[in-house]
Amino acid sequence: MKQMLIKSVTDAIEAITQLKQPHGLQFMETAATMLSRCFRKGHKVIVAGNGGSLCDGAHFAEELTGVFRAIRPALPVISLSEPGHITCVGNDLGFDSIFSRGVEAFGKPGDIFVGLTTSGNSANIVKAFETAQALELGTIAFLGKGGGKLKGVADAELLIEGFSTSDRIQEAHMAAIHIIIEMVENQLFPQIALLEGSIVNA
Repeated sequence: MKQMLIKSVTDAIEAITQLKQPHGLQFMETAATMLSRCFRKGHKVIVAGNGGSLCDGAHFAEELTGVFRAIRPALPVISLSEPGHITCVGNDLGFDSIFSRGVEAFGKPGDIFVGLTTSGNSANIVKAFETAQALELGTIAFLGKGGGKLKGVADAELLIEGFSTSDRIQEAHMAAIHIIIEMVENQLFPQIALLEGSIVNA
């Protein structure tokens, strides 16, 4: 068991270490800049994913609508994870449309769509990117493995390679999400982020 634990920890570190590579650093810088510009201009962000990636996307949203490291104004992010919407669209139009329908409902030019898929092939995420681009939204992709159908599609793309299972990929995605949010807070609210007593403890 100890050898398995050591390998798992080593793999997790290796996945997250990809963020230190030039492509990882460039992605986080680009994504943070895109999001900050989006919020400054009064636009919003829409996030979607399946399974664990849905949970990661919901976490991404709540850290921005709520607070991350500092008490500051709420930022407009919608996670397409509401059960009523998902089951309605899934039942009536098909599961492939659950996210594209949400993008169609909420997306406006200048907004940003963030899609998370460890394979890059999830049909509902692929369709959501197509809808987002048709509606002139900016796009950010969190991908894994070889990138699948979405490789090279988004304006900014993080591709975590070398892992056949989703868990390690999602761990790297979450680390990137936290770092991006940290950068956004510091870009938009530097004076608040540095105020003593403003840091969130929970």
